[in-house]
Amino acid sequence: MQRAALLDAARDLLALGGISAVTFSAMAERAGLARSSVYEYFKTKGDVVEALAVEDFPAAVNDIRGVMLAQPTPERQIAAYVRRQLELVSQPGHRNLLALSALELDGTARDRIRTAHGLLVDLVVGALRRLGHADARATAAALQGAIDGAAKRIDAGADPNATIEATLTLILFGVRGARRRLSA
Repeated sequence: MQRAALLDAARDLLALGGISAVTFSAMAERAGLARSSVYEYFKTKGDVVEALAVEDFPAAVNDIRGVMLAQPTPERQIAAYVRRQLELVSQPGHRNLLALSALELDGTARDRIRTAHGLLVDLVVGALRRLGHADARATAAALQGAIDGAAKRIDAGADPNATIEATLTLILFGVRGARRRLSA
Protein backbone atom coordinates (compact mmCIF):
# COMPACT_ATOMS: atom_id res chain seq x y z
CA MET A 1 0.00 0.00 0.00
CA GLN A 2 2.77 2.48 0.92
CA ARG A 3 4.82 1.46 -2.13
CA ALA A 4 1.84 2.10 -4.40
CA ALA A 5 1.27 5.50 -2.77
CA LEU A 6 4.92 6.38 -3.32
CA LEU A 7 4.79 5.38 -6.98
CA ASP A 8 1.61 7.40 -7.45
CA ALA A 9 3.39 10.34 -5.86
CA ALA A 10 6.35 9.85 -8.23
CA ARG A 11 3.98 9.82 -11.23
CA ASP A 12 2.34 13.03 -10.05
CA LEU A 13 5.69 14.70 -9.50
CA LEU A 14 6.87 13.65 -12.96
CA ALA A 15 3.76 15.13 -14.52
CA LEU A 16 4.11 18.37 -12.59
CA GLY A 17 7.82 19.03 -12.75
CA GLY A 18 9.73 16.37 -14.60
CA ILE A 19 12.39 14.08 -13.26
CA SER A 20 14.01 16.83 -11.17
CA ALA A 21 10.79 17.08 -9.13
CA VAL A 22 11.05 13.42 -8.12
CA THR A 23 12.91 13.52 -4.85
CA PHE A 24 12.48 11.21 -1.90
CA SER A 25 11.35 14.14 0.26
CA ALA A 26 8.74 15.23 -2.28
CA MET A 27 7.52 11.66 -2.79
CA ALA A 28 7.12 11.15 0.95
CA GLU A 29 5.34 14.46 1.44
CA ARG A 30 2.97 13.88 -1.48
CA ALA A 31 2.21 10.33 -0.25
CA GLY A 32 1.70 11.54 3.33
CA LEU A 33 4.52 9.37 4.65
CA ALA A 34 7.73 9.91 6.53
CA ARG A 35 10.80 10.31 4.31
CA SER A 36 12.30 7.22 5.93
CA SER A 37 9.39 5.20 4.48
CA VAL A 38 10.69 5.83 0.97
CA TYR A 39 13.95 4.07 1.83
CA GLU A 40 12.06 0.94 2.82
CA TYR A 41 11.10 0.49 -0.85
CA PHE A 42 13.67 2.42 -2.89
CA LYS A 43 17.37 3.01 -2.39
CA THR A 44 17.90 5.34 -5.34
CA LYS A 45 15.95 7.40 -7.84
CA GLY A 46 16.93 4.70 -10.33
CA ASP A 47 14.93 2.19 -8.27
CA VAL A 48 11.88 4.44 -8.58
CA VAL A 49 12.41 4.75 -12.33
CA GLU A 50 12.69 1.00 -12.72
CA ALA A 51 9.54 0.40 -10.67
CA LEU A 52 7.57 2.94 -12.73
CA ALA A 53 8.71 1.42 -16.00
CA VAL A 54 7.99 -2.14 -14.93
CA GLU A 55 4.53 -1.21 -13.63
CA ASP A 56 3.44 1.28 -16.27
CA PHE A 57 4.83 -0.18 -19.49
CA PRO A 58 2.53 -3.23 -19.69
CA ALA A 59 -0.57 -1.02 -19.49
CA ALA A 60 0.75 1.22 -22.25
CA VAL A 61 1.60 -1.81 -24.39
CA ASN A 62 -1.93 -3.19 -23.92
CA ASP A 63 -3.41 0.19 -24.82
CA ILE A 64 -1.34 0.38 -28.03
CA ARG A 65 -2.10 -3.26 -28.86
CA GLY A 66 -5.84 -2.59 -28.60
CA VAL A 67 -5.64 0.42 -30.89
CA MET A 68 -3.62 -1.56 -33.42
CA LEU A 69 -5.92 -4.58 -33.40
CA ALA A 70 -8.86 -2.35 -34.24
CA GLN A 71 -7.24 -1.55 -37.59
CA PRO A 72 -7.91 -3.66 -40.71
CA THR A 73 -4.56 -3.41 -42.54
CA PRO A 74 -0.89 -3.57 -41.60
CA GLU A 75 -0.40 0.03 -42.76
CA ARG A 76 -3.19 1.25 -40.53
CA GLN A 77 -1.88 -0.86 -37.64
CA ILE A 78 1.53 0.80 -37.99
CA ALA A 79 -0.10 4.23 -38.15
CA ALA A 80 -2.06 3.42 -34.98
CA TYR A 81 1.15 2.20 -33.31
CA VAL A 82 2.93 5.46 -34.09
CA ARG A 83 0.02 7.76 -33.31
CA ARG A 84 -0.91 6.16 -29.99
CA GLN A 85 2.63 6.17 -28.65
CA LEU A 86 3.02 9.84 -29.46
CA GLU A 87 -0.41 10.65 -28.04
CA LEU A 88 0.61 8.96 -24.80
CA VAL A 89 3.86 10.90 -24.70
CA SER A 90 1.84 14.09 -25.17
CA GLN A 91 -0.04 13.45 -21.93
CA PRO A 92 1.59 15.02 -18.86
CA GLY A 93 1.60 11.77 -16.90
CA HIS A 94 3.55 9.98 -19.61
CA ARG A 95 5.62 12.76 -21.13
CA ASN A 96 8.28 12.87 -18.48
CA LEU A 97 8.89 9.15 -18.57
CA LEU A 98 11.25 10.02 -21.43
CA ALA A 99 13.47 11.78 -18.95
CA LEU A 100 13.78 8.58 -16.98
CA SER A 101 16.00 7.01 -19.61
CA ALA A 102 18.57 9.73 -19.04
CA LEU A 103 19.19 8.59 -15.46
CA GLU A 104 22.12 6.46 -14.51
CA LEU A 105 20.67 3.03 -13.90
CA ASP A 106 22.41 -0.17 -12.96
CA GLY A 107 22.61 -3.01 -15.46
CA THR A 108 19.69 -4.93 -13.98
CA ALA A 109 17.39 -1.90 -14.10
CA ARG A 110 18.40 -1.11 -17.69
CA ASP A 111 17.77 -4.74 -18.67
CA ARG A 112 14.30 -4.76 -17.09
CA ILE A 113 13.38 -1.49 -18.80
CA ARG A 114 14.80 -2.75 -22.11
CA THR A 115 12.71 -5.92 -21.77
CA ALA A 116 9.58 -3.88 -21.11
CA HIS A 117 10.39 -1.68 -24.12
CA GLY A 118 10.87 -4.82 -26.22
CA LEU A 119 7.23 -5.72 -25.59
CA LEU A 120 6.30 -2.51 -27.35
CA VAL A 121 8.50 -3.13 -30.39
CA ASP A 122 7.16 -6.70 -30.63
CA LEU A 123 3.71 -5.26 -31.34
CA VAL A 124 4.67 -3.90 -34.74
CA VAL A 125 6.84 -6.78 -36.00
CA GLY A 126 3.87 -8.79 -37.29
CA ALA A 127 2.47 -5.86 -39.28
CA LEU A 128 5.90 -5.27 -40.83
CA ARG A 129 6.20 -8.95 -41.75
CA ARG A 130 2.79 -8.83 -43.43
CA LEU A 131 4.08 -5.90 -45.49
CA GLY A 132 7.00 -8.04 -46.66
CA HIS A 133 9.89 -6.76 -44.54
CA ALA A 134 12.49 -9.51 -44.54
CA ASP A 135 14.04 -8.32 -41.27
CA ALA A 136 10.94 -7.01 -39.53
CA ARG A 137 12.69 -6.75 -36.17
CA ALA A 138 15.39 -4.43 -37.58
CA THR A 139 12.73 -2.37 -39.32
CA ALA A 140 10.72 -2.19 -36.09
CA ALA A 141 13.80 -0.93 -34.23
CA ALA A 142 14.35 1.79 -36.85
CA LEU A 143 10.67 2.73 -36.73
CA GLN A 144 10.82 2.94 -32.94
CA GLY A 145 13.87 5.17 -33.23
CA ALA A 146 11.84 7.62 -35.30
CA ILE A 147 9.05 7.51 -32.71
CA ASP A 148 11.53 8.06 -29.88
CA GLY A 149 12.97 11.07 -31.71
CA ALA A 150 9.48 12.51 -32.20
CA ALA A 151 8.68 11.86 -28.53
CA LYS A 152 11.76 13.85 -27.50
CA ARG A 153 10.61 16.75 -29.69
CA ILE A 154 7.19 16.68 -28.05
CA ASP A 155 8.82 16.54 -24.63
CA ALA A 156 10.91 19.58 -25.58
CA GLY A 157 7.76 21.56 -26.38
CA ALA A 158 7.06 20.91 -30.06
CA ASP A 159 3.42 20.89 -31.12
CA PRO A 160 2.24 17.29 -30.55
CA ASN A 161 -0.24 17.20 -33.44
CA ALA A 162 2.24 18.59 -35.96
CA THR A 163 4.94 16.23 -34.71
CA ILE A 164 2.61 13.23 -34.91
CA GLU A 165 1.61 14.10 -38.48
CA ALA A 166 5.22 14.68 -39.55
CA THR A 167 6.28 11.38 -38.02
CA LEU A 168 3.41 9.47 -39.63
CA THR A 169 4.23 10.99 -43.02
CA LEU A 170 7.90 10.02 -42.71
CA ILE A 171 7.19 6.50 -41.51
CA LEU A 172 4.35 5.71 -43.88
CA PHE A 173 5.43 7.60 -46.99
CA GLY A 174 9.19 8.06 -46.70
CA VAL A 175 11.40 11.09 -46.96
CA ARG A 176 9.57 12.34 -50.05
CA GLY A 177 6.51 12.77 -47.89
CA ALA A 178 4.27 11.85 -50.79
CA ARG A 179 0.97 11.06 -49.21
CA ARG A 180 -1.13 8.43 -50.82
CA ARG A 181 -4.27 6.85 -49.62
CA LEU A 182 -3.87 4.00 -47.15
CA SER A 183 -5.54 0.82 -48.33
CA ALA A 184 -8.75 0.09 -46.45
